[in-house]
Amino acid sequence: MNLAVIGAGSWGTALAIQGARVGHRTRMWDHNPERAAVLNATRENTRYLPGIEFPENLEVDADLAMVVDQADVCIEAVPSVSLREVLALLARHLDPRAVVVCATKGIEVDTLLTMDEILAAGLPKGQPLVTLGGPSFAKEVAQGMPTAVVVASHDREANQRAAAALHGGFFRVYDTDDVIGVEMGAALKNVIAIACGVSDGAGLGTNARAALITRGLSEISRVATRRGGNPLTLMGLAGLGDLVLTCTGDLSRNRRVGLGLGRGNKLADILTELGQVAEGVVTAQSAHQLALREGVAMPITEQVYRMLYEDKPVFEVLRDLAGRERRSERG
Repeated sequence: MNLAVIGAGSWGTALAIQGARVGHRTRMWDHNPERAAVLNATRENTRYLPGIEFPENLEVDADLAMVVDQADVCIEAVPSVSLREVLALLARHLDPRAVVVCATKGIEVDTLLTMDEILAAGLPKGQPLVTLGGPSFAKEVAQGMPTAVVVASHDREANQRAAAALHGGFFRVYDTDDVIGVEMGAALKNVIAIACGVSDGAGLGTNARAALITRGLSEISRVATRRGGNPLTLMGLAGLGDLVLTCTGDLSRNRRVGLGLGRGNKLADILTELGQVAEGVVTAQSAHQLALREGVAMPITEQVYRMLYEDKPVFEVLRDLAGRERRSERG
């Protein structure tokens, strides 16, 4: 099939490499013409995934109309804060029959819309839409290392086409119809990963990390089920799988943000050194708003929000989490 990938960051590049590796004609969009030309000439993304060569059937272009022309599947992989701007351009050129796969993870601040809800509102009515989630560091996907993900849609045919665009080699794609469960798991795990990084950076040990992962999963499950998600989804790839990976893996940008904060570094300095988007920083704000709106207790998320946006000291955050009133585990 013809595959288009919108966004040439680490995640977009990894998905484009995987799609081309499966055998599809793949085009990737970078909005910067000079950068697109360099990517084509060097045959690798030296900024985000150095040393990983592009397959021959992967092309990069700054002309969005050219990239999505005749695309059977279009994977959107831009940062959440850029999604609306890019979507306005994409909607002008996209074939109404093309399956759009949302690979961006997050919840929009103020509107509290998930990424698939933003796409559904900005694309023509009836455009087939699928959400991608699961434990998948871009570097390992690009390297062809074993990975399992999940695609979610209420449209079974669209789900199968999206899965076929990426499934192959050591990359397995499962499917589900629980879109909100996948969206919530994919977005909120980034906030918990920051908390785990803070704990590790402060030297609090592996017991504390395990507690944060487990109680973090409880928070995610509560808000996801309140919004209609299936609790079993949160025990799967898009929930527990992605959460464990992001909270423990050294490639996790959100965990690295937390590590820096736990060691006493300033957020602005951490983000400058990171050089990439850490979605959990934005999602901490929207997740805090969502918890208030839905009336769901999310104490870890609340403390991460207060640390990032109210400059609450790390010691006070950890003290307040440990000092909460005792309660039933499933309460």
